[in-house]
Amino acid sequence: MVVVPLAATGNESEARGEGVCTASSTCWVRVTAAGALAASGVLLMAGKRRAGLVAAVAGTVLTVLDQQETVRTWWNRVPGYLEEVQSILTRVQGAVDELSAQGERLRNILQR
Repeated sequence: MVVVPLAATGNESEARGEGVCTASSTCWVRVTAAGALAASGVLLMAGKRRAGLVAAVAGTVLTVLDQQETVRTWWNRVPGYLEEVQSILTRVQGAVDELSAQGERLRNILQR
């Protein structure tokens, strides 16, 4: 089974001073986060919405604490994404306004 790392490789994370999980050490934060997220899924499917939500929040918090550099990178990219979304929405609004104006002209022509 092949595992693709989502974060930095071992050498890169060691260079940044982050701990690396090896065969001899267990990353208990990651294990706990995965367990909490899995438990939240089971609880949600069993109809225990409140307990499932609490477990999901706990798992998410543990994941964020474990992957702080990744979260920081994503957080720094959010303004760029918001600008792109705003640009798209502005273009869509212009297209809707144009379509509305053309529809009004067509109604005026057909009413004559």
